[in-house]
This record gives sequence, C-alpha cells and structure tokens, in this order.
Amino acid sequence: MRSICIWTLTISFIFVIGCSSGESYVKTGYNFSKLDKIAVVSVEGSQLRGRAAKNQIGDIFAMELLKKGYSPIERSQIDKLTEEQKLQASDVTTTEGAVQAGRILNVPVVLMVNVPQFSEKMSFTAKMIDVENGAILWMGSGEGDTGKTLSTIVGAAAGAAAGVAVAGDESSSQAIGGIAGGVIGGVAGNALSPQQSKQARKVITKICESIPARFGG
Repeated sequence: MRSICIWTLTISFIFVIGCSSGESYVKTGYNFSKLDKIAVVSVEGSQLRGRAAKNQIGDIFAMELLKKGYSPIERSQIDKLTEEQKLQASDVTTTEGAVQAGRILNVPVVLMVNVPQFSEKMSFTAKMIDVENGAILWMGSGEGDTGKTLSTIVGAAAGAAAGVAVAGDESSSQAIGGIAGGVIGGVAGNALSPQQSKQARKVITKICESIPARFGG
C-alpha cells in the first residue's frame, strides 16, 4: 500500500503542469486605426456547456480587444439585437451570417470564435471579418493543456488509496479496485474547472498577440 501512495504522489507532480501555444496572421496593409467598435458575434464549440461558457470565452476575447484600443459590444446587447432581428445562433456561425449580424449591430468588424476542444485539452480558432466586404482581416489559432483530467485522476486516486489504507489492505486487488473507483468518480463529477478558465485566458492571450493595436501602441 505504501508503494501505491508514493506512486500516486509522484505522478501528481508530473501531470498537473499545463502548457499553451498560439499563432495568428494579419492582413497586410490594412489600416486598423480606422476601426473602433467590434462585436464577438459567435462562440461555438460542441464541448462548451451552455451560453455561460460561451459568454465567458467571448468576454476573454473582448478583454484582449480592449487592450488593443477597440470597443467591444456587450454580449447582452448582441444577443438582444440578434433576437430582435430573428437571427438564430446557427445563423452567425457562417461568414455571411456574421456579416449580417455586424450590419445589424452597426459595427465595421466582427469576430468569430470556434472552440473544437474544451476539456483538459482545449483549442481555439478566431477570425476578424470586415463587415463591408467579408474579407478576413486577422485570423489566429491556439491550443493548451491544463492537465485537468490527469490531476483529477491523481487526486481521486490519492483519496481512494488513503481510504483503502484506513479500511485495511486485504489484498492488492482490493487496493487497485478502490483506486479505480476513486478515479472514475473523480472524473465523472467534474465540470469546467478554474484550471480551464486560467488556461483559456493564456491561450487566447497568445492568439491575440498579433492583433494590431488601434493606435499603434
């Protein structure tokens, strides 16, 4: 049993470290200083749990845009105006729909975000689109790994191992069974974690690094 506990504590130091990376590209020669308002019109991803998670990601992108000197439209205002115009959420996932939403919102540029993965591993792609002609002005992508699942497994395994130790180690199979049960329960009981939120911010910051500052700062 002691060896099991030592193994559990050891892997906890190996797997809880997260990492992130990102890259992005800007349309050459475009004058970003003439832009002001911008709207994050869509945040889509099958692993995002409801509107709250999407709004959270949209707000992180909005914060990065604020740093660059732009004026993002409030998400509640976007939802209100698109609902009044009978635009469905699926309508703004295409370039044509996003441009239409931008015209309704009276903004020169819209931002679309896609989230293919959002669990212990996450990835994002985003593009800034000119409402006037549908041209892509900026596009970025990035990914990160929070180590959430493995750190959850470690914590669950440690708890299970401690429980087995207290109850008494009748056999190695009982010990393994107790740890496996703790792992399954630990993973199944988790939703979006603080680690995910922190890592999402890191990845999005990296993605947005190349967005030109509005006033060249």
